[in-house]
Amino acid sequence: MQNRPAPTSSAPLAAYELAAGLLLTWGCAAGAAAVLGLPAGVQFAAVLVYLGMAGLVLRAWPRLRESLGAANRVTLLRACLVSIIAGAAWFPDALAANALPLAILSTAALALDGLDGWVARRSNSTSAFGARFDMELDAFFILALSFAVWQLDKAGAWVLAIGAMRYVFVLAMHPLPWLGAALPDSFRRKVVCVWQVGSLLVCLLPAVSATAATAILLVSLTTLSISFALDIGWLFQHARRSGASPQS
Repeated sequence: MQNRPAPTSSAPLAAYELAAGLLLTWGCAAGAAAVLGLPAGVQFAAVLVYLGMAGLVLRAWPRLRESLGAANRVTLLRACLVSIIAGAAWFPDALAANALPLAILSTAALALDGLDGWVARRSNSTSAFGARFDMELDAFFILALSFAVWQLDKAGAWVLAIGAMRYVFVLAMHPLPWLGAALPDSFRRKVVCVWQVGSLLVCLLPAVSATAATAILLVSLTTLSISFALDIGWLFQHARRSGASPQS
């Protein structure tokens, strides 16, 4: 995504961009509520989710006078859509009545996932912040979709493991710091991530029965578990080769 350009203004540009995202989230959630008949609580929940995301962005981007940049603004737009989806997931009746429109909104969020990377590569402005922003939003998006599928009774509570696995992995870094080593780029990891989102999106559709959704999501959980196991195995071997203790 976007490198931090040299400051060109004394104004807090990043804060303005995040505030614009807040207004967009509220406006889109209000529009969706009006058109689809969603409860007002969806707007409140979407705004709360967005505020949580914005707080994390500010923590990682302390120099407010610098713009987030074009690519990160695309990721921020995706965060607005994900916030609405996550907000709607807390209202099962509204979610069931509007599963198709929300699946379309989720597809738009997925499409933006490829656009921000394209913008970053096109402008030769990839950065560690942008990559982390994109990755963490992907993880939260998968968690939100997992929760939505569970709320629709398309699968049991076990489906939450698809969204929670990334967070369990991060928590495990505290007692096992060798898990925090940088992993090499992996096409397999990218494919598995897209597969998780795609399969969850399909299972949101009203035409997909609970039986079919369970079968699809069991395959997703299996492939995700294998992918994490491969990464953990690589990290374990890397720790041994570098002299770190995998047991600590």
